[in-house]
This record gives sequence, structure tokens and C-alpha cells, in this order.
Amino acid sequence: MIGWTLGGYFFRRFAVITGWNFAGIAALVFIVTFTENSARFSELEGFSPQWALGLALLQLPIIMMQAVPFVGLISAMAALVSLNRKYELVVTRAAGISAWQFLTPIALGAFAFGLAAVLILNPIAAAGFSKAQELEAQVRGANTRATAENERWLKQRTGETETIIGADAALSQGRTLVRPVFIRIDEDGDIVERIDAERAFLREGFWEVKSATRRAGTAAPEAVETLSIKTNLQPEYVGERLTLPESLSIFELPGKIEVARTLGLRANAFAMHFHSLVTLPPLLVAMALIAATVSMRFARMGQSATVILGGVFAGFLLYVTSVLVKAFGSAGFVPPFIAAWTPVLVAMFFGVTFLLYREDG
Repeated sequence: MIGWTLGGYFFRRFAVITGWNFAGIAALVFIVTFTENSARFSELEGFSPQWALGLALLQLPIIMMQAVPFVGLISAMAALVSLNRKYELVVTRAAGISAWQFLTPIALGAFAFGLAAVLILNPIAAAGFSKAQELEAQVRGANTRATAENERWLKQRTGETETIIGADAALSQGRTLVRPVFIRIDEDGDIVERIDAERAFLREGFWEVKSATRRAGTAAPEAVETLSIKTNLQPEYVGERLTLPESLSIFELPGKIEVARTLGLRANAFAMHFHSLVTLPPLLVAMALIAATVSMRFARMGQSATVILGGVFAGFLLYVTSVLVKAFGSAGFVPPFIAAWTPVLVAMFFGVTFLLYREDG
């Protein structure tokens, strides 16, 4: 049985390598994000280098959340390769300690890293993502709409009038729309009015629209400081349709899902995001097992590059599979719980089976 001293040493080695990898990748992501923001928004009136730096800083946590599985895989491979090259794994095996025993602290380190990402990094990422959406919408200016890819839409009907509502971003769980568009359609299917605004707030029975420009038929655009638009929508419905799941932390998602389902909404995207966060620590353990399958073979002249690349490819394949299954879960084709856990369990069984074959024949 591995002792506390040796187990703690392996755990610390993995933690230090993970910390350095995380910091290095975060610095690279920050530089790339700042450069991309500068290229995208440099010609807009509200742009400044300080604004681009702030936006890149707000976007950094959500991007790092997506990079966490790769950080865990690379860190586990780097830790095992380092221990192997320094003959520490050889000495450990010679002392009668099996691979299962010295992999335990590394797996615990991967699990702890996943917990830290879910409980600490995720709330920061959700808050930063919401603020980044707001800042990005503000700097576009009043005459620049988002692309169709970023803009989201929903429909409401009040009496004989139907209204199509779009927005660059939805904040406060659907109660605030950033740069909304209201397109009113009569019973004959003709567009009778379009309203573009800076903000819209969902009140009890109506939308309170601020700093709007109204276009009715062929009449000239009319600037309106404040106006009200009747609605029968609830914040939960608006939030389910317009709010991105990434803007909610793991602590907010269960309540959001429960309220949406009490209103008859499926909330698959939010449920899928929640289960993906819950499965992140086990996913990192599976990544550590995959790293172990390719990083523990002793090589007198160094680790084989082909084997290392095979481990990276296996981890990348697992990540792509997880994203693909997540898309099916968000669309409702697969229950979110099953969609989130299936890739993790398959990867874990693969790693355990391979190690059993290597260690126990």
C-alpha cells in the first residue's frame, strides 16, 4: 500500500504541473482573445485598448472552463512522463507498489482539479460571460446589429397581434434584454412596426423599452425614450429561450431547471450544461487514466512521441465525443443525464481495462 509521504509527493507533483499548465494556457488564451477582440471591434466607435483588455479578461474564465479537460490530460501525461524519466516510477514499482496505487493520488488530484473548476472557476466564468455579453453589445453602437448567428429570437402573441422578439443578449435570467428588436405582425401576416432599443426590461404584463427607435410602416423613424409593449411572457420562458446556459453558474442551474419545468418547459440545454459540470471531475479522472495508458511505459531513450501523440488523440477524441453527445442532449434527442455520463463511463472503462491488461495480464 502506498504511504502518505509517497502519495503526497505524487499528488504535489501533479498539482504543481497542473498549476503551471493552467497558468501558461490562460496567458496564451488571454493574448489570443485580446488580439481577436482588437481585430473584431477596432473600427467601432466605442472601442479602446483598455476596453479590449477588459473584455478579454472577462472572457478568459469561460474559455478556460472549456480547456479544463485538456489541461487535466496534458498535466497527467506530463507528470507521469516526468516521473518515468527520473526513474521514480521504476523505483516505486521495485518497492512493490502497483500502478493502481501510485495512480491513485494522481486520479485524486485530477478529481480535485475538476471540483475546483466546477465550484470556483464556473461561477466566475458565468458572471464574466454575462458581463462580457453586455459590454460586447454596448460597443457595437446603436446602428450595428449582431449577426444572425449570435442573435436569438422568440415569439409572443397578445390578442390579434404577434410580436417577434430578438436580442443580442439576455441578462438577469430573462428579465433584461440587451439591444432588443420587437417586430409586430398583424393578423394578415404583415409587418406593421419595428422597434429597436438599447434595453428592454420585463415587468408584470409588459416590456419596458428604453432608448428606442420606432419604425411604423413607411413612416420616418421616431426616437422614443421610453415605451411599453404588452406581453404575457414569463421570465422563465424568456430566459429558457434567450439566455445561454453558460451565463448561469452550477448553483443557479438547478433552480432554473426546476422553475422552467414547472411551467411546462423542457430546459434541455440547461439540464445538459448542469450534468456536464457535474461530470467534469469524473471526466478528468478518465483523462488521467487515458494518460496513464500511454505515459507509464519505460523507455531507455525517452518516451515515444508516437505513443504520446496517441494519448493526445485519444483525449481529443473523448472531448469531441462529449461535445457531440452534449449537442444531442441539448436538442432533446438523448436524456441529458445519459448524454453527460456515457462518454465519461466509456472512457473510464477503457482506461481501467487497458491498465488491467497491462498490470494484471
